[in-house]
Amino acid sequence: MIIVRTPLRLSFFGGGTDFADYYNIQGGQVVSTAIDKYVYVIVKERFDDKIYVNYSQKEIVDRVDELKHELVREAMAITGVTRGVEITTLADVPSSGTGLGSSSSVTVGVLQALYTYRGRIVEAESLARQACEIEIGRCKKPIGKQDQYIAAYGGLRRLRFLPNEMVEAEDMELSSSWAQRLNRNLLLFYTHTTRAASTVLAEQQDNIPQRLAFLDALKDIAERGAACLRHGDGDEFGRLLHENWELKKKLASGVTNGQIDALYEAALRAGAVGGKIAGAGGGGFLLLYCPLDKQDAVRQVLGHLRELPFAFERDGSKVIFNIRR
Repeated sequence: MIIVRTPLRLSFFGGGTDFADYYNIQGGQVVSTAIDKYVYVIVKERFDDKIYVNYSQKEIVDRVDELKHELVREAMAITGVTRGVEITTLADVPSSGTGLGSSSSVTVGVLQALYTYRGRIVEAESLARQACEIEIGRCKKPIGKQDQYIAAYGGLRRLRFLPNEMVEAEDMELSSSWAQRLNRNLLLFYTHTTRAASTVLAEQQDNIPQRLAFLDALKDIAERGAACLRHGDGDEFGRLLHENWELKKKLASGVTNGQIDALYEAALRAGAVGGKIAGAGGGGFLLLYCPLDKQDAVRQVLGHLRELPFAFERDGSKVIFNIRR
């Protein structure tokens, strides 16, 4: 039996510049962090030759190409595991439409679990690259590349996406005291609304030629965000989150809605410095930067929302249990 734990993520700055239609022209850049909320993938050998896959549904098939779960299907095709196996995925938070990158964490985790099942050790860069191949290349999802890389590498990183398809994953290496202070000033609330990220992202992708100026500005914010992380400037970090959110709303019509705008404005009035909806937008989790002395007031105005405490996670996808017969 193999168990792999893969972190979910929060993207701070630069989202949208990790789409190929942009970074192949301008080069993209995001700042993102793994968090201590996870997807777990369990792989177990079976006595029979069938393939069992357990998630929100249960599938029992004879051949890989019969699987409906396209991420598992394509990961099995890449890793060469073709029969006699049971694969189970579990998640700490709802796994669809929450903006925490769960699909990419599943893909990275399944790849690592299947490679480990075959006795192979695969580095983070290869896991991330193959996860991109599955989601973007094989499954034709209208998404960028940041989620796969932060899930594989972990940590708080600046990710640079180069026109030659290379990705640089720079560890921001915050001091322990600054990382703890930043973490304490970040609040995460569930809006009780999920959305199909593909709908928002497909429009965002189609809009890239008309939104190059906005995307250039988002990339610049990612550069400035990395600088304020190096300098330990928390208030500037919060202001940049707000600036990033104002620009992100211009990338596609479904990024925000009246409910989200009302929640965000209420949080700002209560003392939050800035924030954004995690992921593609339209629902999921609302991230806020808020000084400690204002957090009670923010929690009060958002009291009908469920808060999700979290911490930064240094580790990327990793095997936490491995017994092979």
